[in-house]
Amino acid sequence: MNLNQLDTEQSNPDSLHIDEMSTIDILTTINNEDQKVALAVKEVLPKISITVDCIYYQMCKGGRLIYIGAGTSGRLGILDASECPPTYGVDPRLVQGLIAGGKEALTAAIEGAEDSQDFAVEDLKNIHLTDKDVVCGIAASGRTPYVIGGLEYARTLGCQTVSICCVHNGEISKYSHYPIEVITGPEVIAGSTRMKAGTAQKLVLNMISTSVMIKRGKVYKNLMVDLQPTNEKLKTRAINIVSQSLDCSKEESIKLLTKCHYNVKIAILSGLTGKDEKECEEALLKNNGSIPKTMR
Repeated sequence: MNLNQLDTEQSNPDSLHIDEMSTIDILTTINNEDQKVALAVKEVLPKISITVDCIYYQMCKGGRLIYIGAGTSGRLGILDASECPPTYGVDPRLVQGLIAGGKEALTAAIEGAEDSQDFAVEDLKNIHLTDKDVVCGIAASGRTPYVIGGLEYARTLGCQTVSICCVHNGEISKYSHYPIEVITGPEVIAGSTRMKAGTAQKLVLNMISTSVMIKRGKVYKNLMVDLQPTNEKLKTRAINIVSQSLDCSKEESIKLLTKCHYNVKIAILSGLTGKDEKECEEALLKNNGSIPKTMR
């Protein structure tokens, strides 16, 4: 292993004397580097686009999206996966995140976990991976053995594979049908890939999951109409979403939501059409969960 050759391990000339800077200069230096991340992601939008289409197609066939990673990359995958159910009302099994070392690795470094390809195979077997699923390996360095092992195993089952890294010609790209290489350059602190590389990975993961959910009908206009109102904040958001969608008062929104058992999408459709809850459910089922354009 020659880490010195990796883009993410290089020394950044713009932060060479950061240990001698004032606080505001430290922050300015970090902020200047962060501004480069979105532009790096912009360069790979076409690759993200075909990745989204692949994941959506596989989900239409009953497949799942499985993120695998170690350290920061693994945590980001789990974060993105865990936010899909409350935001879009999907089954928690639809988008899953696996991290080298298991749940304990979310808050602590598990020595040697990322160096085992076999651990990834075990983790994927434990969730009963099938050829309908898409496995997305995340590794800033592009070389994590845990991720490589997972991608390699997924391909033996006939799965579609995606990889996200922040180096040129990442090793994990070789095991991926849809490689995404976001070149963010040297970090402010050399090798600290929780910074620019981590930000880039989160941006890409947000794009992937959000775009897939939009295509699955989880968004009406730009509103998350399948959110689960499981607390007071989300109940208030649900009321506001119905009000915005129908241009009606909050009181009317509450009436619709109560009648529709706080199912936001059905409440909106009922408000648009005057149909009862059962008729709205049938209309959504016929249109794969999306509010039909003819009823908008």
